Amino acid sequence: MKIERIETILVDVPTRRPHKLAFATVQAQNYVVVKVHSGGLFGIGEAATIGGPRWGDESTEAIKANIDQYIAPVLIGEDATQLNLIEQRLARSVAGNAFARAAVGMAIYDLVARSKQQSVAELMGGPVERAIELAWTLASGDTARDVEEGEEMLRRRLHRHFKVKVGAGDPARDVAHVIKLAEAFAGRATIRIDVNQGWDEHTARRFLSPLEQAGVALVEQPLPRWNVAGMARLKTSTAMSVMADEGVASSHDAIAHVQAAAADTFALKVTKSGGYAETRRIAAIAAGAGLALYGGCMLETGIGTAAYLQLFATLPSMKWGCELFGPRLLENDIVTSPPAMKDFAIHLPDGYGTGVEIDEDKLNFYRRDRSRSAQAKA
Repeated sequence: MKIERIETILVDVPTRRPHKLAFATVQAQNYVVVKVHSGGLFGIGEAATIGGPRWGDESTEAIKANIDQYIAPVLIGEDATQLNLIEQRLARSVAGNAFARAAVGMAIYDLVARSKQQSVAELMGGPVERAIELAWTLASGDTARDVEEGEEMLRRRLHRHFKVKVGAGDPARDVAHVIKLAEAFAGRATIRIDVNQGWDEHTARRFLSPLEQAGVALVEQPLPRWNVAGMARLKTSTAMSVMADEGVASSHDAIAHVQAAAADTFALKVTKSGGYAETRRIAAIAAGAGLALYGGCMLETGIGTAAYLQLFATLPSMKWGCELFGPRLLENDIVTSPPAMKDFAIHLPDGYGTGVEIDEDKLNFYRRDRSRSAQAKA
């Protein structure tokens, strides 16, 4: 099953509401959609960035350029079914560029699974879960609005775990906001905070205690990703679970955090780690060290959401669930039907590959190289 062509498409999709993080406020999401073609079939993958290259090193424009110029030529003509060799070639095709490599890898796994009439999870050995608890991020920055949004999620049985984004503004104000949310949802939902590397160690030491007393369950990446020793010191000072996200992008990072006892939980992101193989290695290290796992996201469309979910469903240590809510935050999706989100969980779709299909009309509308006004009139 020879890889014949690799196609990349830049896509921009507005969000339903502003999504405020420590480093940016997102009002539209940027994507690179990848199609890998072979024998009349194609597999799909995706890389998403938040605020361009503000979260990490890559922008969608750079991802597309690196796939087109450097990654695709290495893979054209290769047998897609030889996944271990494909993973090796992807790892050696470019230095870094994890998101670019991951998007191509997703598409190849999807292609191979479809050709075998399997799901990607089955291709990896089979799912251990068909539904994973689904967290929602309260990121408007307005307490009343966040409470209203959380109440709606509980009423509709969509989410009972809420992550609150902090780190962008005054820490005292952020913490007061989180404490009010913890009080509002006490006994009905968990509250977690994501600092996105926004605090220094002194600030974290000052504010973790009142957050813990308020019942906040978890703090995600409070310190810059390089400060592994600081994360370890914080972990000894709080009963909250300390989760590493940006700090654990590779198996080497995972080993460093385990050796330093710097986290209780790892946040997994397929694109952050360059694809399925490295993400599975990180998960194996966590399991061997007795750490919990959490399924992170980059606000993907249904394409990336389903691709992530196929892997997460094969992992037994997803104690903190996942946050694969990207399609729900978008003004519109570019798949015909994203994975179902109900009963406080996201559900593994039936079907081959990742279990979702591209809506070509919507893809054409949101792709950057087409005139949206012309599409709207068509």
